[in-house]
Amino acid sequence: MEPAIEVDGLVRSYSATHGMVRRRRSTVEAVRGVSFQVARGELFGLLGPNGAGKTTTIKILTTLLLPTAGTARVCGLDVVADTRAVRTRIGYVFGGDRGLYDRLSGLDNLRYFAELYAVDPRGLRARIDEVLDLVGLGGREGDRVEGYSRGMRQRLHVARGLLHRPEVLFLDEPSIGVDAVAARELRAVVAHLVEDGTTVLLTTHYMFEADQLCDRIAVIARGSIVAEGTPAQLKDQVADDRVVEVQVFGIGEAEVARVRAITGVTSVIVEDHEQAQALIVHCERSLDVSAEVVAALDGVRVGSIATREPTLEDAYISLVTAAEDG
Repeated sequence: MEPAIEVDGLVRSYSATHGMVRRRRSTVEAVRGVSFQVARGELFGLLGPNGAGKTTTIKILTTLLLPTAGTARVCGLDVVADTRAVRTRIGYVFGGDRGLYDRLSGLDNLRYFAELYAVDPRGLRARIDEVLDLVGLGGREGDRVEGYSRGMRQRLHVARGLLHRPEVLFLDEPSIGVDAVAARELRAVVAHLVEDGTTVLLTTHYMFEADQLCDRIAVIARGSIVAEGTPAQLKDQVADDRVVEVQVFGIGEAEVARVRAITGVTSVIVEDHEQAQALIVHCERSLDVSAEVVAALDGVRVGSIATREPTLEDAYISLVTAAEDG
C-alpha cells in the first residue's frame, strides 16, 4: 500500500542578515536532507529540540512553505504540484491560542471553518455534533470560546482539524501548555483517531506522550534525522547503560567535568529545574558509580540520588546531544 507520507531529501534554506553596522548575509538550512515515510493508519512522532526543523518540515508537508530541494508527497500527491488536492486531504492542529475566534461560540467557530473546508452543508450539523462528541465538547458548543479553558481550546482545535474527515492529521505540539487532565484527554482523542484509521504525524516535547502514543518515531536535530524506529528500538540504543540521577543545587562546570572523568561514565547531562538541577549520568550497566558521583560533587549541595533504567527521554537526549556536539 502506498505510504500516507513520503519525504525524500527535503531541504529548506533561507537567507539571514547579521550585524548592526556592517550588514552581512548568510544562508541558514532549517531542514537538511530529511527523508522518512509514514504508513497509512500509523501514528508517527517527529521529535526534536526547538529550532531542529520539526515545524518547518510540517509546514512543507501542509503546503504552507515551499521546499528548497527534495520532494514530499501526502496521500500520493506532491505538496508543490498538487497543493490544492493535498489541502483537501489533510488537517493541521497546532498548540497555543491562535486560530480561534474568542467572541464566537465553539459551534460558530466550527461552522465558519467548515465553510472554509467546503464541508457539505447538508450534513454539516451532524458532522459538527460528531466531532464535538469525539473531543468531549458536546454540550459546551454554545459557549463563547473566550470562556474555554486551555484544554477545551485545544480540543476545539482538534475538532476544527477533523471537520472535513482528513486522511492525514498533523498535530504540532497539541498538548503544550495544557494541564495534566486535559493532556490525558487529548491523548485519548488522538489514540481513538488512529484506531479509526486516521494517519497522524505528531510533534511533542513530552517524551512519555510519544512513548505512549507513537508507533514509530524519528528524532531530528540540526535539521537532519539522527534516528528512527519504534520507541522500544530507540530505547534499545541506551539499553546497555545504567542511569544515575542526582538532584543538585548550583553545580558548576568543574564538578561536571569531574563526573565526566569517572571511569565507566558515558555521558553527563545537566537539566535546569525550578529550584534545583538534575544531573543525569549514563554509565556502563555493569557499574554503579553512585558513590564516585557523590564524591565528585564535593562542595555542591546534593538532594536525592537514584539509579534507574533508561527511558525514551534518556535515548532522545543522548541522540540529540551527540548530534549537537558533532
